[in-house]
Amino acid sequence: MPTTIAVVHGPNLNLLGKREVGIYGGKTMEEINAEVASAARILGVDVEFYQSNSEGDLVTYIQNCVGRVAGIVINAGAYTHYSIAVRDALAAVKIPTAEVHISNIYQREPFRHTSVIAPVCVGQISGFGGYGYVLALQALVHGAE
Repeated sequence: MPTTIAVVHGPNLNLLGKREVGIYGGKTMEEINAEVASAARILGVDVEFYQSNSEGDLVTYIQNCVGRVAGIVINAGAYTHYSIAVRDALAAVKIPTAEVHISNIYQREPFRHTSVIAPVCVGQISGFGGYGYVLALQALVHGAE
């Protein structure tokens, strides 16, 4: 069984630390990735990181995870709320997936309260800032024990 967890960042997450800091905090995607990598070392797993603003590229990446990764941590950004393509890719690969949101999507605009990917994920972490990625990684690793 692979011991790699894929960490997938969707659209606009490459702008973390610069974009709407009051909502998403001041940490950059690279800083969050470094924290996840550090946690992965402690947990004894490898991580690989991927970011795209393109829905099709995210779908292709998810499909290419088959046979390579033991789990996926995904923040699909805005695609969370309407991308049936991302949802179907996650369902098709049957890889345990944890959904992450930096902000608490349930305290925001009503359209953000719906996640079309949640039904095909093992769980969702929302509102803990960048630390949510570490929590999701821990959940996937410990959930497999």
